[in-house]
Amino acid sequence: MAREAGGRDGGAGSGAAAGAFGGAAGGLGAAAGGSGAAAGMKLDRRRLRVLVVDDHDVVHWGFRVLLGGQPWVERCLAARTGAEALELTRTLRPHVALVDLFLSGESGADVSKSVRAASPSTRVLLISGAGRMSPAAARAAGASGFVSKDWEASEVALAVRMVGLGMTMFPPRAEQPAPLLSEREREVLELIAAGSTNREIAERLYLSPHTVKEHTSALYRKLSARNRADAVQRAQRIGLLG
Repeated sequence: MAREAGGRDGGAGSGAAAGAFGGAAGGLGAAAGGSGAAAGMKLDRRRLRVLVVDDHDVVHWGFRVLLGGQPWVERCLAARTGAEALELTRTLRPHVALVDLFLSGESGADVSKSVRAASPSTRVLLISGAGRMSPAAARAAGASGFVSKDWEASEVALAVRMVGLGMTMFPPRAEQPAPLLSEREREVLELIAAGSTNREIAERLYLSPHTVKEHTSALYRKLSARNRADAVQRAQRIGLLG
């Protein structure tokens, strides 16, 4: 069932959650239109209802603790499935839905579209550990932004607040993570999507079957994919394939 995190738990919550995300993000000022955007938030006393949709226990817990401890969060709701997310969206109308792009057996992009259809006033922030997502793909899913799980907890919290206050969160290309796949891995992925076998890919790219297998294993790992079909679907969701 869907769960709810408490209101304010003090500063300790943010510190505990920070370890789950690690890394430095940077670039939030530019992504939200400069330092004036962040300064404007200081004058906005609005408290937000935030819905977290994630099916990984540690990350799910970290978001709930982090956001439940923010003074500008009125309530932090949590769901692990698209169905739970829709139920909470319809009944409680969150201001922001923080949606994992890769839910088990579900597409976070599809959940984003469903949440927006059920509550047009709810703004969605997609989040993933799978590297870069194109702004066009995020916008097509109805999202107002995209952030990486490699960011520090405080940076993720700031992005949630900015989106909740009507801003968008799309880092400039120069400040986004490096491309998830190498050029050769992209070529292999495109041929996989076209239905080519490993032998056909090897002939097309003038590679050995062993090298093609290595590239395939690498892109499976980077996309957290189980097989060819899963890799293609995940790549489409983050805009790596048309």
